[in-house]
Amino acid sequence: MKNDYYISRLFEFLQQLAANNNRQWFAENKSQYIELRQLWENDIDRLIAYMSTWDSRLSHLSAKTTAYRIYRDIRFSPDKSPFKTHFGAAFSPYGKSTHRAALYLHMDNSPQSGIYGGLWCPDSSMLRKIRRAIVDNIEEFEDIVNSPDLISTFPDWCGESLKTVPKGYDRNHPLAHYIRLKDFARFAHIPRQQFLNPDWPEIIAEKFSKIAPLIQFLNYSISEE
Repeated sequence: MKNDYYISRLFEFLQQLAANNNRQWFAENKSQYIELRQLWENDIDRLIAYMSTWDSRLSHLSAKTTAYRIYRDIRFSPDKSPFKTHFGAAFSPYGKSTHRAALYLHMDNSPQSGIYGGLWCPDSSMLRKIRRAIVDNIEEFEDIVNSPDLISTFPDWCGESLKTVPKGYDRNHPLAHYIRLKDFARFAHIPRQQFLNPDWPEIIAEKFSKIAPLIQFLNYSISEE
């Protein structure tokens, strides 16, 4: 089966699932899901292999350890829809459940479909370390976030930001807009059409490499005592 044919079917399946998010429909179409999931996981393994050429610490990962389940945890959610309507995977040497900076792939029919890189919802200790690292390493941080490769590949910051500079920092600091961030992550929308290219794992790996310096800066900052 051709890659582009399976990708088209994958997006169509997710679109149908969004319109029929119930256990009966899923049970009736589970064989299709299993087939598509296996083909997609094969491509995730290819993606990991490509990423491992510029970060060998990712080489031990696999689709089985990076891909998220399609089943939602609805125990504490007001939304009782049983299934996710996207395929997603997270990539980090620390595992997909890490609280450190990581890479994330999200595939569906929404504007959120694309690739992400960074740190989400860091605790107060992590935030203090990152903000201090930014202030103490202004030139290094600016070189990273102002890199043409990063900006052209991941054009948008995503996540939350404080309305004012946190206590202890100069409100007129030249990097005040970064110090106000609560999430340190960037996003690139990848249209459905781009995933129809059979070489999409290699293309996505190359895009992920452009944000690797930011991931390294964040994780190094978190690790400092």
